[in-house]
Amino acid sequence: MGAQLHQLLREAIVQTTLKPGTALSETDIATRYQVSRQPVREAFIRLAQEDLVEIRPQRGTFVRRIVAANVLDARFVREAVEVAVAREAAMNADAAAIARLHVTLKAQAAAHDNPGFLSADEAMHREIALIAGRESAWRIVDQVKAQMDRVRYLSYVDVSPIDQLLSQHRAIVDAIAAHDADAAEMAVRIHMAEILQQLPELARRYPEMFETS
Repeated sequence: MGAQLHQLLREAIVQTTLKPGTALSETDIATRYQVSRQPVREAFIRLAQEDLVEIRPQRGTFVRRIVAANVLDARFVREAVEVAVAREAAMNADAAAIARLHVTLKAQAAAHDNPGFLSADEAMHREIALIAGRESAWRIVDQVKAQMDRVRYLSYVDVSPIDQLLSQHRAIVDAIAAHDADAAEMAVRIHMAEILQQLPELARRYPEMFETS
């Protein structure tokens, strides 16, 4: 249950259901999810390791505000991994794999809310890693991307329209379908650079969600 609870709380933090600065009560969460306090503690520890919560001795546990440096570090790691993965996918993709990628694009286009789009977005990136034969690489990305996901979720509201992101995704898929590794790399770099423009604007719009030095 600890792993499931960690995932549920992680999603709530990413989607701002649990807003930055919110105090988290072990007792309240244990009651809400009908578990003992031990899995709640375990989930808090994992979330703290991901810099998503702060455990303050004698004060409590709080959802951490977004730290720009953490977001940029996550972007750096994710770009390095996903560029390499996209290049290999472009060389390895067969017709069935390309068809699966188009299914993820259709799911993105049909999404009616931010969580739906984010889920379909993740499905596409994971599928690219699988096509490349790099499932372990996706697990590395999954461990670091929560910091980016918090910003991406906010950006879907009004900073980076879903149509723009979908166009970038189509460019990645088209390059892989064409077996053009250079074009796939460039498309991924363009897509990953999006957050560099989003971050300052989001910090301005939502100052209460960001940590200032």
